[in-house]
Amino acid sequence: MLTKNSIFIEELVEEIRSCKSVAEAKNLLFSLHDKSDFLCKAIEYCVMSHADQYRKSGEPYAIHPILVSCIVAYLGGDENMLIAALLHDVVEDTTATADDIKSEFGDEVAKLVEGLTKIINIREDKLASSSSNERLASSALSFRKMLIISIHDVRVLVVKLCDRLHNMLTLDALIPEKQKRISEETLVVYAPIAHRLGISSIKNLLEDLSFKYVLPDEYATIDGYLDEHKQQLTLKLNAFCDQVSQILLQNGFGEGDFEIQKRMKHYYSTYLKMQRKGLSIEEVLDLLAIRIVTKETLDCYKILGCLHLKFNPLTSRFKDYIALPKQNGYQTLHTTIFYEKSIFEVQIRTRDMHKTAEYGVAAHWKYKTGGNLLNPKLDWLSDIGMQNEAENNPEELYEYAKDSLYIEDIAVYSPKGGIFTLPRGATALDYAYEVHTEIGLYAKDAYINRVRMPLLTELKNGDIVRIVTDNVPKYRCSWINSVKTGKARATMRSYCKQKMRDINHNIGIEILRSFFGVSEAKILSWIESENLGKKVFRLATDSIFLQEVVNQLKKYMKKEHPFLISISDKYQARKQKFDNIVIYSNHRVDNVEFDFCCNPKRGDNILGFRSGKTVIVHHKFCDRAAKFMEQKKELIFVKWTRNAPKRYKIILNLENRKGSLAEFLSFVAKLGLNLATIRLDESYDASGDVFTLSVEMNENTSVEEIKDKLKKRFKIIEFVSLNDAYDH
Repeated sequence: MLTKNSIFIEELVEEIRSCKSVAEAKNLLFSLHDKSDFLCKAIEYCVMSHADQYRKSGEPYAIHPILVSCIVAYLGGDENMLIAALLHDVVEDTTATADDIKSEFGDEVAKLVEGLTKIINIREDKLASSSSNERLASSALSFRKMLIISIHDVRVLVVKLCDRLHNMLTLDALIPEKQKRISEETLVVYAPIAHRLGISSIKNLLEDLSFKYVLPDEYATIDGYLDEHKQQLTLKLNAFCDQVSQILLQNGFGEGDFEIQKRMKHYYSTYLKMQRKGLSIEEVLDLLAIRIVTKETLDCYKILGCLHLKFNPLTSRFKDYIALPKQNGYQTLHTTIFYEKSIFEVQIRTRDMHKTAEYGVAAHWKYKTGGNLLNPKLDWLSDIGMQNEAENNPEELYEYAKDSLYIEDIAVYSPKGGIFTLPRGATALDYAYEVHTEIGLYAKDAYINRVRMPLLTELKNGDIVRIVTDNVPKYRCSWINSVKTGKARATMRSYCKQKMRDINHNIGIEILRSFFGVSEAKILSWIESENLGKKVFRLATDSIFLQEVVNQLKKYMKKEHPFLISISDKYQARKQKFDNIVIYSNHRVDNVEFDFCCNPKRGDNILGFRSGKTVIVHHKFCDRAAKFMEQKKELIFVKWTRNAPKRYKIILNLENRKGSLAEFLSFVAKLGLNLATIRLDESYDASGDVFTLSVEMNENTSVEEIKDKLKKRFKIIEFVSLNDAYDH
C-alpha cells in the first residue's frame, strides 16, 4: 500500500488499476489522506447515492468517485476537494439535489460540486461522431463552462482532471469508437490543461493513455521497439546512472545530496519528436533520460558543470529553465550528453522544483510551504474567460481555447529581456499580439536577433524579437490562418469583423448615392429619417435588402422631383450576370474587370467601382480600393455568382531554364484558365523545377481538351479535380 509521502504517480496508477471493490478503494483513499468523520460521511453518502448503479466494466459505480478522490488526495487536495470528488456525479446521476449537498456538507463543498456539475459531461452513451458538427458544438459549450467556472476556483479544474484520468484508466470497457472519441478530447483539451496548470505527472499519463487509442498503429510501433530493445536500453541506462553517480560523489557530493531517477521517454513526446523531425523510432537517439534531484539551486549548476566537463554535451539542446522559468512555473536545467555511443537527456532540478514540476498549481496544497514553490501563471484562464459569449460562437471559443492550451512551447525574448512563452511554430506576429493587442494591430516590421524579417517568420527558442509599429493599423485579415496563437487569431478576427462592418457601412451609403445620383449628405439624412443607420452595412451584401431600401427611399426623390415619371423603373435594382460576377444596379454595365492590385479570388469579399459601362472589382481590404473610396468614386453592388468555376490541381515539371515558367503561365492565360495559386514544390526528386498550381475554369470549358493541350507542350505529373474551397 502507498504512503502519504509517495511521489511516484505510477505506483498510484497500479494501485488504482487493482482496485475492484468499494472496500479496496476506501482503503487506498485512507492511505493517502487522514481519516475523518466528515470524509467517512461523504464516502457513505456517495456509496448510498450510487447504489444499484454500475460502470460499463460491471463494477459498482461508487468505486469511480472514490478513486477520483484518491488522485485528488495524491495531488494534496484538501478535504473539501476530496469530498467534492466523491460527490461530483451525485447531483447529475442521482435523486440528490444541490441543496441536499449544501445542507449535508456546507457551502464550500456545494460550490465545488456545483462547478463540477455545471461542466456538462459529454456522456459516453451520447457521444456523436468525432467528425460531426454536433459533437464540436457540444464539446465547445461544455468546455467553455468548465473554464469559466474554473476562473473562480481552479480546484474545480484540478478535480475534473483527476476525473478524466480515472476515466482514461478504465477506457477498455468501452467500444472502440467511444474510446477514440474520449481520447481525442483528452489529448486536445485535458492534457494541455494539465500542462498549463504545471501538473506534468497528470499530463504525461493523459497523453500516453490517449495516444494508445487515438493513434494505435503509431503507439504499437513505439511500444514494440521499446519492448524489443528493453534489456539493451535498460543496461545502457543503468550504466549511465552509475557513471553519473560516481562522478558526483568524486566531486564533493554526498550520497544524500542527490537522487537519480531514470526513465525512458514518454511515448507521446517521442511520437511528437518523430513527427516534428521526420524520424523513425530507430532514428530517435535520446530515448533514455535521467533526472537528478538535489537540494539547492546552486547545486544544479555544479552538477551541470561536472557532467559537461566529463561528457560531451549537445550544446544546441541545452535549456536553462531555472533562470528563465516557463509560464506554468516549471524550473529545470535540460541538457543532452553523449556517453558510450549513446545520447542521454538529463534534467537537473531541486526538490522544490521537482514538486512544482510534478504537481504544478497543486504543489501548494500538497506541501503547504507557500515559500519556495513557483505558482503557475493563470492569465491564460482569464483570457479565455474574457472571450465574450455574444461575440464568439462556441466553435470559435473552442478553437481559441485549444490554441491557448498548447503543450509544445518555446521561449522568446523582448529586447529588454522580457520572456514570452509561445507555442512551437508561432510567428513574429503572434509575439506582437502576445506583447499587446495594439502592438499586433500596428506591427509593421519584425527584427529577429537584430535582422529584419517578415512578420510571419516562424520563431525559434531563444530568439530576441523587436516589433516596429506604424501609425496606422494593419488588419491583415487574409493572415488569420497563418498565425498560431488563439489570442492573435481571435484578436485579428475581431478587428477584421469590425473593419468589414465599417467598410460595408460606407459601401452601402455609396451604392445608394450611385442609385439616386444625389449627395452623400442627402442620403445620410434619408437614412436617419427612416431609422436605417444600424442596417446600412447590409446593403453591401444583401441584394434583396438593397431593393427594399431603394423602394423605401423612392418617396424622397418623388418629393424633390414631383414631375418625374416612371420612377419605379428608374430606381429598380436590375440583375446583370457575367462569368463570375452578378451586379444589381439601375445603371447599364457591359463589362467587368478585376484590378491588378489585389486580384480577388472567388469567395473573397469584393466591391465594384463603376467607370462608364465597366465595373472594376477589388478586394474590400485593398489599399487602392480604400483610396478610391476616399475619393468618392462611384460604387455599385457586386457579388460572386452562385455557380463556382471548376477548380483543378496541376503538378508540373518545368525545365530549369530562364523564362520557362513565364512561357507556361502565358499559355495558361491563352487557354482561358484563371490561376488561383502557384508554389514551388521541393518535395519532388525530379530533374527541373516542380510546381503545384490550382486553376479555375468555366463550366463550359472542356477539361479533357485543356488537359490534352497542356500535356502536348509540358510535362504534367498530375491533373486532378479539387473540391471547391469556396463552396463551404
